[in-house]
Amino acid sequence: MHERLITILRIALANHVTDIHFSLLEGNRENVIIEMRLKGEVRRVRGQPDDDRLFRYIMYRANLDLANVFEPQTGSFTETVEGKQLSLRFALVCSYRMKSGVLRILNNHSALHIEELSEDADTVYWLQHLTDSRSGLYVFSGPTGSGKTTTLYTILAETQGKKIYSLEDPIEVVQENFVQLQVNERQLTYADGIKQLMRQDPDIIFIGEIRDSLAAEMAVRSALTGHLVVTSIHSADCTGAISRMLELGVREYQLKDVLCGIANQRLFMREDGSRTGVYEIMTRKEIVQYMSSHTLPEEHISLKEKLHEACGRGILSKAQIEEETL
Repeated sequence: MHERLITILRIALANHVTDIHFSLLEGNRENVIIEMRLKGEVRRVRGQPDDDRLFRYIMYRANLDLANVFEPQTGSFTETVEGKQLSLRFALVCSYRMKSGVLRILNNHSALHIEELSEDADTVYWLQHLTDSRSGLYVFSGPTGSGKTTTLYTILAETQGKKIYSLEDPIEVVQENFVQLQVNERQLTYADGIKQLMRQDPDIIFIGEIRDSLAAEMAVRSALTGHLVVTSIHSADCTGAISRMLELGVREYQLKDVLCGIANQRLFMREDGSRTGVYEIMTRKEIVQYMSSHTLPEEHISLKEKLHEACGRGILSKAQIEEETL
């Protein structure tokens, strides 16, 4: 089963895939489906008769409790493929007849430079100088797959001379230049994690993603203590990120005090296989005006305008922006 796993991982590496999906229907040994997402489409990998054994082998390698499979579980292990050590995480959920697992390659990301994130010079400048701030909260927003994680890791990877600590649930990409803590309800909560980080004298705190009121509260509280905090949240645009934070129970006056910048982005694949991002940016001045009057300055450029501008410069096609703005 080890060789079969290596083969699957080689396919994933060759196609820059980070998530491999396994579906096992109980009672049918041959009905194991292995899928990967390539260029936005889910593609099935050609199966083999004993792929059910592969599924159980991965469960074993991830140190899951094989006697208690109906409880959602997550485990991790490492594997070396073509000289590269991969950090792997396997997440398992089971229904009455179906076992579903996702094997994520946590370090299958090519290193990017900030200037490669966008073709817009003003956006690149803003991203490059974001971590010059000594305190405050910066929020990166967008839908799933819009590149928020890629942007944040790229910025932090290029930040020099500062102590960086992260709280992530889960850790998306293994990094060596800062300390990563994984949130776990049983072992390390957001509240406990923040308390521990404060004892480490951090310059920058990275909270992986705000999904609930506790994470939102911790992000704001950390910024209020005079630290620079960067995080991500799901929203359709920059003002939607503010609304989402308020919906999660953050006090408006505290958010207004600490929120220094918001980015909302979309990620696009170009014909040559490379990717580029389009960003809407709200500066500190724009945030204060919006939170005071619910209006934006006339000079603010919306995401829709940025998309049309990218189309006009030939960075994106009309079909790409029409699909995004429907």
